[in-house]
This record gives sequence, structure tokens and C-alpha cells, in this order.
Amino acid sequence: MKQSIGITVAGALIALMAASSTLYVVDQRQFAVLYALGEIKEVITEPGLKFKLPPPFQNVVFLDKRIQSMDSAETRPIFTAEKKSLVIDWLIKWRISDPRQFIRNAGTDVRNAEARLSPIVQAALNEEVTRRNVTQVLSTDREKVMQGVMARLGDDAKAFGIEVVDVRIKRVDFVASITESVYRRMESERKRVANELRSTGQAEGEKIRADADRQREVIVAEAYRDAQKIKGEGDAKASALYAEAFGRDPSFAQFYRQLEAYRASFRNKSDVIVVQPDGDFFRAMRDPSSGSGRGR
Repeated sequence: MKQSIGITVAGALIALMAASSTLYVVDQRQFAVLYALGEIKEVITEPGLKFKLPPPFQNVVFLDKRIQSMDSAETRPIFTAEKKSLVIDWLIKWRISDPRQFIRNAGTDVRNAEARLSPIVQAALNEEVTRRNVTQVLSTDREKVMQGVMARLGDDAKAFGIEVVDVRIKRVDFVASITESVYRRMESERKRVANELRSTGQAEGEKIRADADRQREVIVAEAYRDAQKIKGEGDAKASALYAEAFGRDPSFAQFYRQLEAYRASFRNKSDVIVVQPDGDFFRAMRDPSSGSGRGR
């Protein structure tokens, strides 16, 4: 009884394993390649649950149908039409379009396809760059270079069973030795421009200072002229007033001039003057009436 149950369970397990080996699921992001005794029998592109014979009669290999990215593996210098060496980093987007052709050329490993496709991309890029100068590669014809590489890859990519979706140039630079010389030349050019600007600024500064000095001299001269004119007019009016006042009383004029002489002589406390006490210099202080001339 127990032996029959064991045989039944074992048979059920074997049947279940055999059934599971005949079922497989195709994801919508994949191709399913069905092999029959080592040969490709069918390529399934539609997703869903599928059936096959158990191994070793039939096997299934899955390939990714999504878009793949491949960067430049190494940066080799490329010479332009003017014999300038450039280093270009590129990127391509590709996907499997013919699974049968892809497997025949690269097997089931994507890295094999990329290893064979990379030198083809590099050769196509060389052909496009060597026809143009640096300015065209950097700016004006950059898009044309990428389109040209993509067009050149068309037939070669079909031979591998793939489709190139896009080609992009990520970076364009000079090789290290040229880059250093370019930087030095740029630095010297910037220094030259800076020196020119400094010289121009200094010249403008000197011009502005000279103009300001000239205007200051003119303003000071005009102010001095006006001051002297006003002073002269004031002195003239004062002289006229003095003359009128002194003309009315000559003795007062003489007395006033003596007082002015005293004021000028004894301006400071430390001033010393040596004269005879009974001299004419102090006549007005001794006898104010003498200054009028009446004391004579």
C-alpha cells in the first residue's frame, strides 16, 4: 500500500516537472527564441504563456527587445580636415530588430554585439570628422556629423540584426598636449586684452584728472578775479568815503592816520618800539588837539 502511494507521488512529481518544462512565459520586453536540437525553430515576439517540448528536444533563449545604450569604449584621437587632433566621446542607442540575424552574428550575449559594433561606429565617426574642420565639428556641423554616422551605420547594423536608433556626440576636446597649448594661448590672449583695458583705463583716468585740474584752475582763477574785482570796488568805495570824510575835516584825517599807525605798531603785546618819548610819534596821545594842527 505504502509502496504504491510512493510510486504515485513520484510519478506525479515527474509529470509536474515534465509539464513545467514545457511551459514558458514571454515578457513584453523580450524576444523568445525557440531552439530545436540546437537550431533556431521559431522567434516569438508576442507576450504570453507558450508551450514547447521538454529539454533536450527544445530550449528557449530570451533576448531584450528594449533600446540599449553603448558608450565609446576608448577615446582615440581623430584628425580633422585641418590636421587638428580631437578626442570625441560618443553614445549610440540601438535595439535588436532581427533576433535570428543577431544570434548568428553575436550569439545571445549583448556584449559580443557591442564589441563588434564599437569599431564600426568609430570608423564611421572618423570618416565624418576628417571631412570637417574643428569649428564645424564643435558647432556648425555637429548635428550633421551625428546624422552622417547614423546613416553610415545603417547597413552594417542590419547585418548584425540590430537597428541604430540614435547617435550622440557627448564631448569634443583636444588631446592633452594640444589642450595645454590652447589654454596657454587663451591665457596669454586674455592677459593681452586685460593689459589693453588697463592701459585704456589709465589713459582715460589721466585725461579725466587733467580735465578736472584744468577746470579747477579755471574756477580758482575766475574766483580770484571776481574776488579782486569786488575787493577793488570795495577799496574804491572805501577810499571815496575816506576822501569825502577827510576832505570835510583834514585835522580828523591826520588824527585818524596817527591812530592807524599806533594800531599797526602795537598789534601784539610782545611788540617793542624804541622812540623818543617827546617825539612826534606820540603827539596824538599826549595832546589829541595837536593832531588837528591847532596846537601849532
